[in-house]
Amino acid sequence: MKQNRFELAQIIQQFAKPFVQKYKPNAYYLRVLSAIIQCRTASLGWHEMACDQCAEVTYSYNSCRNRHCPKCQGAKQVFWIEDLMQATLPVKHYHIVFTLPHQLNEVCLHNSAAYYNLLFAAVWDTLRAFGYAYFGTETGAVCVLHTWGQNLSLHPHIHCIVPAAGLSLSGNWKYIGPSGKYLYPVTKLSVDFRSHFMKALKASLKKQALLAQYQSIIDTAWDKPWVVHCEPSMARPDHVVRYLGQYTQKVAITNNRILDISNNHVTFLHKDYSDKARQKPVTLDGVEFLRRFCMHILPLRFVKIRRFGVYSSVYKTMVQKAKPKTEIKSAIKESNHERLLRITGFDILLCPVCKQGRLHKIREIPRIRSPGTFITINVNNQ
Repeated sequence: MKQNRFELAQIIQQFAKPFVQKYKPNAYYLRVLSAIIQCRTASLGWHEMACDQCAEVTYSYNSCRNRHCPKCQGAKQVFWIEDLMQATLPVKHYHIVFTLPHQLNEVCLHNSAAYYNLLFAAVWDTLRAFGYAYFGTETGAVCVLHTWGQNLSLHPHIHCIVPAAGLSLSGNWKYIGPSGKYLYPVTKLSVDFRSHFMKALKASLKKQALLAQYQSIIDTAWDKPWVVHCEPSMARPDHVVRYLGQYTQKVAITNNRILDISNNHVTFLHKDYSDKARQKPVTLDGVEFLRRFCMHILPLRFVKIRRFGVYSSVYKTMVQKAKPKTEIKSAIKESNHERLLRITGFDILLCPVCKQGRLHKIREIPRIRSPGTFITINVNNQ
């Protein structure tokens, strides 16, 4: 496996002190940044492993398991895709993306948790209303929140997969959208989405006595074109699930996109969608890089993947009955290692030296304990 020359942890270590001094982030942000720094280092403990063939000794450092860490999402993504495929209806699906205009970013930064909850609610209200209006069905959706653009700007949007099936008013399964490539007209979808979201946002701000403060921003955003992107249907459900799986456990930036870290700047790759999505380098001041990254740290315990309608837990039994019996597999008890090997073919216990022996744990070193509840970034060190 290729080792990345530069990592997000290095950026945090280098620019944490000036970032904290300038922006004074809260303790939760510091805890996230601290976890990324410690990920797969001795401070979180490690396992000493020995090969049963060549006797080579290797060390496996523990992960931080923070959902914002670029090192900890690979296995989660693989397992999530398989779980969703087991629960997916055997019908074609549609990929729909709902995006909010950047003029509303100031409102988002005021209370991101409430803002993102309103976004989820507006997306599902829109899809549900269209399901009943066009097909007379209770449809469903699996929705994944993303908050960033390629240059780490704030760009909240939700990726959805919507099945071409639903529950009719009489309580029977009904297949929908067979006549065309797209499930709903995009222009109408955009207008209704804007209406649902803005109505809820204004009600929320009015309740907090903040509507007058943000009224001009809301008026500007209303006049801008709202974007809902729809892709043609994918005939096989596993195609769209794997496609959406690319977005589920993503973080704002991965280590392989980081090109260089200098004394004052960070250079990383981004896709320029105005130029046919070509990858281009962009350079930011190190402190500004951390400020942008922290904008994408989700609120504590915030759920960024949500299931609605026929894909919610309420309809789980009905969905399983609607699937062909050949696709319903009995649960197989297996460890995470066995599951990862079965799905990806990658054996984490295969000796990296002789490629034949198996690694066995001979010693376990626990994490370094700090007097505090968690280890924070020490910004007082010179």
